[in-house]
Order: sequence, then C-alpha cells, then structure tokens
Amino acid sequence: MELLLAKILIGFIVGTLIGLTGLGGGVLLLPMLIFGLRIPPIIAVGSDAMFNFFTKIPASIMHLRKGTVRRKVVLALAAGSIPGSYLGVTLLIHLRHVYGAGVNDFIKSAVGLLLVLIPTLLLFQGRIEDHLAKRQPTMKSFAFMGVIGLVGGFLVGITSVGSGSIIMMMLLLFYSFAPKIMVGTDIAHAVILTGVTSLLHWRAGNVDPHLVVSLLIGSIPGGIVGSHLSTRVPVLWLRRILCTVLLMTGARMLWA
Repeated sequence: MELLLAKILIGFIVGTLIGLTGLGGGVLLLPMLIFGLRIPPIIAVGSDAMFNFFTKIPASIMHLRKGTVRRKVVLALAAGSIPGSYLGVTLLIHLRHVYGAGVNDFIKSAVGLLLVLIPTLLLFQGRIEDHLAKRQPTMKSFAFMGVIGLVGGFLVGITSVGSGSIIMMMLLLFYSFAPKIMVGTDIAHAVILTGVTSLLHWRAGNVDPHLVVSLLIGSIPGGIVGSHLSTRVPVLWLRRILCTVLLMTGARMLWA
C-alpha cells in the first residue's frame, strides 16, 4: 500500500511540475523512477514512454481543435521517428540479450547524457530563440524533418526522453514556425512517437502497467494544481532550479 501511495505521489509531483513549468514528463519522471522507486532502468524507460503517451493526448487534441498543428510536418517527423524508435528499442533488446542486466548501465549513461544536454538547452532556450530569430532558417525540406525525427525517435526509443524537448530544439535550429504552431505540432508528433515507443516496449516486456496507472492517477490532479499555481509562483526561477537539479542528476548518472 505504501509503495502504491509513493507511485501516486510521484505522479502528482511530476504532473504539478509539468503544469507549473511546462518541462517534459520524461525528463522529470525518469530520475524519480530510477533513483526514488529503484525501478530497473529498462522498465522505467518503457513505463515512462507509456505514461508520456497518455499525458500528451489531451494537449494534442486541444491543439488540433485550435488549428495549431501542421499535419504534414507531423507526418514528416513520424516518417523518421517511428523507424528511429524501433531501432532504439531493438538496440535495448539486443543489449539485454547479450549483457543481461548490464543493459541498465547503458540506459543510465544514455539518460544521464540527455539530462545534462536537455536542461542546458532549456536554460539557454530564450537566447537561442532570440539568436535564431535574427536569421532565416537554412533547411526547408520535409526529408530533413524525417532525419530530425529519426534522431529524436532513436533517443526516445532507448531513453523515453526527448520526444518534445530534443525534437523541438532541432526544429528551432532549422525551421521558422510561429511559437504556437511549433508547440502544437511538436506535441501532436510526440503522441505518435511515444505511442509507438510504448507499444514496442510493451511487446518487449518493458512496461509495468500498474506503475503507469498509479502515476496517471497522481498526475491528472497534479497537472490541474500546477496549472492553477503557474500564475502564483515565480515559474522562471522554478524552471531554472529544476534544470539545475536535472543537470546534477544527469552528472551523477554519468559518473556514478
């Protein structure tokens, strides 16, 4: 019973932080599962992917209704991210077959690297956007979007992290869309990517359904509370503190 309450509480905390700061669920939840609940990393990755899939559906529907989703861009990204995710999950299955539990050390290192990279990018996101706004995007082809999807999908396949943040940053580097279009398109694509990834992990036996349900039970009211508090707390500073903590966590995972 205590373990169940702990899972629900973690879901509530993650949901609240997402509602408050807009940070992605994967980058917040995965360290809590691995270090807090001592979930084996490969199970944490699969369960986190499924959790992210369900939590992104409502926002995706809202953006579709508002017309802030570029469907062709979503399809172009998905054309790369689906095979990328398959390659990532297949790599984990192969490593588990060859090294057994040693695959968890590989996952920790990969997640640690992303937990250093993503918060660093987020801390400087404003400056990056200001710099990029001064020039015209250099790439226009949808084929290149497929390459972006391939890279992002592979990373999500092996870590469940980056379905929003990594792909968003790569889109910012090469394309010029209105911010609301960028966000809506990114979220809509993330639903497809996390859906495919969670299905692949489910088939590989890497998903704990009871864990996912418990996290969702906590995250739904947490998201409501976080959204309500977002106008009452210094979100910018909270975001910076969280990014700093994630950086430290990533460094710990890399050099543990």
